[in-house]
Amino acid sequence: MILVTGGTGLVGSHLLYKLVSENEQVKAIYRRTQTLDRVKHVFSYYTENYQSLYEKIEWIEADLNDVPDLELAFKDVNLVYHCAAFVSFEPDKYYLLRTVNIEGTANIVNLCISNKVKKLCYVSSIAAIGHEPNPNQFITEQTDWNPEDDNSVYAITKYGAEMEVWRGTQEGVPAVIINPGIILGPGYWKGGSSGNLFRLIHKGLNYYGSGSSGYIDVWDVCDIMYQLMKSDLVNERYILISENLSFNDFQTKVAKTLNVKPAKKVATPFVLELGWRLDWLTSKLLGKRRKLSKQLAKSVRTQSVYNNSKIKNALQMEFNSIDNSIDKVAKFYLKDTKSI
Repeated sequence: MILVTGGTGLVGSHLLYKLVSENEQVKAIYRRTQTLDRVKHVFSYYTENYQSLYEKIEWIEADLNDVPDLELAFKDVNLVYHCAAFVSFEPDKYYLLRTVNIEGTANIVNLCISNKVKKLCYVSSIAAIGHEPNPNQFITEQTDWNPEDDNSVYAITKYGAEMEVWRGTQEGVPAVIINPGIILGPGYWKGGSSGNLFRLIHKGLNYYGSGSSGYIDVWDVCDIMYQLMKSDLVNERYILISENLSFNDFQTKVAKTLNVKPAKKVATPFVLELGWRLDWLTSKLLGKRRKLSKQLAKSVRTQSVYNNSKIKNALQMEFNSIDNSIDKVAKFYLKDTKSI
């Protein structure tokens, strides 16, 4: 029996479709009933038989910090995909991020230990990997994390969650950690998902960041997770990116696919420094949620290039091209937009 946490998120919903399509026995954790419709919607992208596939899943209402409910979810489970996380770059969400991402992962790891789970797959992020001062230097799985850097609150808590997973490996739970780049996939067009980028670009952006990052689509992520859990590979972490792209190249490609104009102005350091300070002031005076933190302003102008050779060599695989991934996601976005 397989347990998936975060089953109603972007990765979790697509992973569930992959697992039930492979006739695996699956349990999935959810927190709010209304989020279950998202999973059905994702399934409906790929088959008219989505309802019967969806009904193969044993759904369990549980919170990562509610241990008694989690204990029930772990009954008869031997493989765990831990996809659940809270995504936010707002500094005032730090303690909530710790509660969900670190303490919640610690609970999952402890239950994996006590239930003698055969293998755990944890979905981390490239945010939890260190930075290279030289923008031309590839970031790898061995790049050191520097706790003295001005890391985002999200990155800090994802790194802390990884430490809980590594603790679990020392206490007898074989595990793999994946560090995906920006995950492109359909069905989640608002909030912290990359789908929000498609929505914002479609609405029209004024500025683009001068930095770069790594990208991968959700279908590659789920295929890799499945292959890793089927393999003998344990106690390793893997960077998952298909391609490194500048933010300008990415938003230009998306805009072209959506048939809208891309942003033409680069967000200069001055604009970003001014922007995050005004955002902070607005938050303090009006109580509005932060949209641009100091760390996020730094990130969008940082050149980061990632090396994906470890996972390619481990699984002898090739990634989907980002051009094809963008085209595929954009078509789903336009379809969903017309139906609203």
